[in-house]
Amino acid sequence: MRLLTHNMLSCNRKGVSNGFPLGIEASKLEVKEVDFNSDFLRHIYPKIEWKAFVDAAKSLGLNDLPEHVDDSMLEDDDFLHSFHHALLEVHLEEGALICPETGRRFPVNRGIPNMLLNEDEV
Repeated sequence: MRLLTHNMLSCNRKGVSNGFPLGIEASKLEVKEVDFNSDFLRHIYPKIEWKAFVDAAKSLGLNDLPEHVDDSMLEDDDFLHSFHHALLEVHLEEGALICPETGRRFPVNRGIPNMLLNEDEV
């Protein structure tokens, strides 16, 4: 699971009002090289919840992203390469996503998060 996916997931358990961002507990990460596309990064940036993205990256040991970004940084190749690496190349292969409100754990196996709820959680 890429951090791009993580940034779009939330806990939808019944009664949860603060299910985003999910915490990450990683037991296995992989880095998979992806072709660099600066135009894609510039277009996806406005859709990213930046603080959640940076916090998720830090939980995976990626500490080279700035806390705040302004539009001029989208022209900086060093920034775009760091953004690209964290967003698209680092994959959570095994671990769990954790609801910030309830602590409910959603397992991640072979890179696929299982966000299915139990019958009593719907």
